[in-house]
Amino acid sequence: MKSEGQIRVAYLIGQYPAFNHTFTLREVRGLRALGLDIRPASILAPDRPPEKLTPDELDEYQRTFFVKPANPLAALAPHLRTLLSHPMGYLRGLASALKLSFSAPRKTPNNLLYFVEAIILGDWMKRERLTHVHSHFTSTVCLVAARVFPVTMSITIHGPEEFNDPEGFLLSEKVRASSFICAISNFARSQLMRYSASEDWDKLEVSPLGVDPSVYAPRPPREAPSPFEVICVGRLAPVKAQHVLIAAIERLVKQGRDVHLRLVGDGPDRASLERAVAARGLKAGIHFEGWRNQPEVLALYQRADLFALASFAEGVPVVLMEAMAMEIPCVATRINGIPELIRDGVDGLLVSPSDEEEMADAIARMMDDAALRVRLGEAGRRRVCEKYDLARNTARLADIFSRRLAGAASLSGHQVSESGQDFRRGLTADAAE
Repeated sequence: MKSEGQIRVAYLIGQYPAFNHTFTLREVRGLRALGLDIRPASILAPDRPPEKLTPDELDEYQRTFFVKPANPLAALAPHLRTLLSHPMGYLRGLASALKLSFSAPRKTPNNLLYFVEAIILGDWMKRERLTHVHSHFTSTVCLVAARVFPVTMSITIHGPEEFNDPEGFLLSEKVRASSFICAISNFARSQLMRYSASEDWDKLEVSPLGVDPSVYAPRPPREAPSPFEVICVGRLAPVKAQHVLIAAIERLVKQGRDVHLRLVGDGPDRASLERAVAARGLKAGIHFEGWRNQPEVLALYQRADLFALASFAEGVPVVLMEAMAMEIPCVATRINGIPELIRDGVDGLLVSPSDEEEMADAIARMMDDAALRVRLGEAGRRRVCEKYDLARNTARLADIFSRRLAGAASLSGHQVSESGQDFRRGLTADAAE
């Protein structure tokens, strides 16, 4: 039930729930625990059937509006309703979707699909009496919807993909059209400033992601592990550079080191990575875990001696926060937003991207120095607790919504504190299940 002054937001996500977007689920549940009325909408159905979802994922699945209907004919009713009730807005939205294709005609089918989805989203928002939509990973749909319906929009920008093609992503236009933009790092905010008009910079907010340190609790370190367990969690995709990590592991094996790598995740690079592992004779030392839900990932973290990330580009990876919170020492590349999380030699080790030798040397240094692993692991957890605590950063995001959305009452510190504690207890219960 809606309470007086309650902030009500449609939360549009590309796919929800999903293995690789668990941080969004935590954010949604955290904002709801703080008293906001968050209504999730997902373009795609979950990446697993309902019976394979965790309890909290199942709860979110049951709350979520799915934009892409199972039967394409179901899209006709929202379009007909909108055409009859907002004929000029409907035509304006169609024209804007077509205009997006002027500089890239090959994108016309995608842009028309965005229009179809925007009408379904806006029709649902109208029926639910929602007037603001916040987006993760599907902001073009919001942009088109805001041109058809009397709604406002905001976006969380993660990077770095948005900055690879700012014109194709319509970055400046989206900043201009948004009530506000949340950047997950100072690096992301700097790139938004780079590609938007200075008059719009007051819309930019830094809103870091986070993890719950009570869920990702320290695991006991092993002083002389054999084999030495390295874990990497993330999509198996070119940008994640698992090929570089595999080459680094091969160097260590050739040095006679007893090291084992677990790759947790899946994606388009899996077949080529498996071929590389076979060609290098590393099948016994590198294991592909595939996607795992959060309780399963937690169990794998418990066995890890080191977290390694060789990515070519990143935002600020939540998986690094998870490992650091568990006092797992981390080696990662010195790119984009990662140095805001890990200070080299203080909270972990940073290496140059693409340099397999430097990556191997950093892992070897960790293998050879148990005291260093403990020191960096403990410092990493302190860093997460200070800067990337989920309850604190979700309260920060809630405050952004309360400040930015018209008519929203600010949450008091007492409300934030109590709700944050409730949210933390809820996450702990979910992890226990």
